[in-house]
Amino acid sequence: MDRKTAFIFAGQGSQYVGMGKELYQHNDVSWAVFDLADQELGYSLSGLCFNGPKEELDKTEHTQPAILTVSVAAARALMDQGINPDLTAGFSLGEYSALVLSGVLPFEAAVKLVRNRGRYMQEAVSQGVGGMAAVLGLETSGVEQACLGAESLGVVRIANYNCPGQVVISGENKALEAASARAIELGAKRVIPLEVSGPFHTGLLEPAARKLADELAGIEFSDPRIPVISNVTADYMADKSAVKELLPQQVMRSVLWEMSFRRMLADGVDTFVELGPGSVLKGFARKIDKNVKVLNVEDPTSLEAVVKYFND
Repeated sequence: MDRKTAFIFAGQGSQYVGMGKELYQHNDVSWAVFDLADQELGYSLSGLCFNGPKEELDKTEHTQPAILTVSVAAARALMDQGINPDLTAGFSLGEYSALVLSGVLPFEAAVKLVRNRGRYMQEAVSQGVGGMAAVLGLETSGVEQACLGAESLGVVRIANYNCPGQVVISGENKALEAASARAIELGAKRVIPLEVSGPFHTGLLEPAARKLADELAGIEFSDPRIPVISNVTADYMADKSAVKELLPQQVMRSVLWEMSFRRMLADGVDTFVELGPGSVLKGFARKIDKNVKVLNVEDPTSLEAVVKYFND
């Protein structure tokens, strides 16, 4: 059977203590990825993934390299079985796993880069200045209206277009609270504040974008060997210079996930494999197209099941 396959990678929020442990224990290819991460970072990231404590794993400068490492470990284990993607994409932080996979930057550089990305994002806004909230059950136009009506109180905007009936808004506290209340008035079923340390994917992250751009300038990139779809444009990243331009923008621009996913469907993808902790993107996918085939790999059992699916 002729399939067109996309590998997809989730972002922050999908981490949990114990993630990647079984892959590390039972798969040599995955083990090597964790070992490399520990060497590059100069501390036991693998120990933090496997044993916690949760408070440390949840610090963004640890979360980002941890999720990248588990995701790349899962992807390399699958590719080692001869299963390769036709294209790839990742949600926010997950885009870095997609770029490693497509050969744009080496894992060694990426794992340090995302640790610093976490630090820059944390430093860009003081703790408690703002946050993010998921708006459920309201049309996107209604959410945009709610944000527009609250802008006089501060920065607030749609940060993530996840799937129909679920978008995430982000901004300064007063504006975020007002937009959340207005969204309920306009018919949202629920508004759920997210456990994040700042108003990510807004203009407030501009200091982080600048630091990231400075750091990227010193890293050797290659052109993508596997097509990668950008969060910022919901289109393919043309070459390495486009990647360098888009990655800093990504921390302060909206994540166009639903649009990116629809682009992959339009381009003929019929099988998606979510690699790394959890299955958040699988949930979004079902709401975008209930008939879509989405598999996920995060441990040896799921790896075996996916390999069997492709070989049948």
